[in-house]
Amino acid sequence: METAHEPPGYVCPFCERLAGRSDAIGSVEDIVRRDEHAAAFVSPRWWPDNRGHVIVIPAGHYENLYSIPADAYAAVGDMVREVAVAIRETYGCDGVSTRQHNEPAGNQDVWHLHVHVFPRYEGDRLYESSPLPGWASFDDRQVYAKRLRAYFTSSSGSSTGAR
Repeated sequence: METAHEPPGYVCPFCERLAGRSDAIGSVEDIVRRDEHAAAFVSPRWWPDNRGHVIVIPAGHYENLYSIPADAYAAVGDMVREVAVAIRETYGCDGVSTRQHNEPAGNQDVWHLHVHVFPRYEGDRLYESSPLPGWASFDDRQVYAKRLRAYFTSSSGSSTGAR
């Protein structure tokens, strides 16, 4: 069973970010939490009513759920939980959803395993096809990145309650 879809010569944007390189879409300053096993950053692509969603990735390059070792996936899961709690505490949202995609038929479009952590609000229509997501500016992303970094560096994790 073929499970790899990364083309030859693929330059992984997530690995680039972890290596300290920004690009036209994302910035190293979007990273809100990182340890030796996983990292989390504010996504540059947002749904209109779910601003500031976060992507959690393993520190090592694994294309998908089929290729990641169990311990690396556990580290991602631990960070997903930490990020979900931080989003819930700092965004003033009503809940949190997570999603992870594998292979083109599963809507994967970056060939590095990643888990989306979305802030959820009553009536936000996240899973409907319209409106489609758009690209967030660096300044818009930094509003959320600063909140999350402050939460992770604070022992209490204060809430801003702003959407």
